[in-house]
Amino acid sequence: MRFLGLLSVFMFVAAITAGAQTPGGQGGAPAAKPMVMTVMGFADGADIPAKYTQAGEQTSPAISWTNTPAGTVSFLLHMHDVEGTRNRTTDDQLHWLVWNIPATATGLPEGIPMGAQLQNGAYQISASGLVYRGPGAPAAGPRHHYTFEIFALDTKVDMQPGSDPFETRTNVMKAIQGHVLGKAVYVGLFHRPQ
Repeated sequence: MRFLGLLSVFMFVAAITAGAQTPGGQGGAPAAKPMVMTVMGFADGADIPAKYTQAGEQTSPAISWTNTPAGTVSFLLHMHDVEGTRNRTTDDQLHWLVWNIPATATGLPEGIPMGAQLQNGAYQISASGLVYRGPGAPAAGPRHHYTFEIFALDTKVDMQPGSDPFETRTNVMKAIQGHVLGKAVYVGLFHRPQ
């Protein structure tokens, strides 16, 4: 009889322990799905078609994302060339920074026009100015990794594009510290044709 009592206690403790280890936290609630981003026109980790680069029309690609975290107020998109450097500094090359994308958005359409402010109220900037800057790595050398990052934020950034795009990026990225609810990353490869 005592053995059955101990066995019942053991099974009870094991059940509680298993419940506490369920992903997502207490009560067995499912974990929130991670954000997922897709850049139309090429697969994650694949070559970027010329259309979206400096070797082509330099059209901004359509981008979508899913699994927006609860409490999202705005999104920030950051595209940069992790191998590219700016004027022999530690700054990597800024190809596109778009911030204050509304929380209701699930993506950006292809071909965003030039200008400080987008139709949805977001702001944009790149090393080329108030416009998307397509990949442009030189033909001599390996393909560069162009990293697209989407951040879900619990705030909006109270800032407009400044005259220096790299200073603007530094200030915007500093402003979002402590406000990131989720992030997704997508990478494309490119260098100019020989």
